[in-house]
Amino acid sequence: MDTTTIILSSIIAVLLAGFLAYIFWLQRKHGVGEEGYDPDTRALRLQAYERLTLLVDRIALPNLISRVSQAGASARDMQMLLTQTTRQEFDHNITQQIYVSPEAWAAVKSLKEQNMLAVNQIANTLPPNASGLDLNKHLLEYLMNDKKGNLHEMVSEILSYEAKKLL
Repeated sequence: MDTTTIILSSIIAVLLAGFLAYIFWLQRKHGVGEEGYDPDTRALRLQAYERLTLLVDRIALPNLISRVSQAGASARDMQMLLTQTTRQEFDHNITQQIYVSPEAWAAVKSLKEQNMLAVNQIANTLPPNASGLDLNKHLLEYLMNDKKGNLHEMVSEILSYEAKKLL
């Protein structure tokens, strides 16, 4: 190797080391943590976990039933009201997926789909003249007797666990 190549290589190495040291200094100065998120991003992620926890609570079937139940509604009307409300709640919070882990978002999405599936399947087993009260009663019985009925609790735990990792 000639002297020019050695000098050029040394300059490149020094510049690269200086650049890496500068990046490291910026991260320390701006409080970037282990996961690579600055405090502002961490706050946004925590807010997303909070909103998704609220969403999970709002679309949990017992809470949804008590919130949207209408006296005198038919089972079909109640079915439509429960699925429509679930979809609207989910759609209102869909942007939060960019701030949470893919696993957390998949859990929330799975809850929505499971709840809508349960409402539709149970509604389809009822006679045509069934009331909304009948649908609600069957849904609550399903929740008490099926482990999938407590899916909202598991999703809440997942969201809580991931949010605590950010603290």
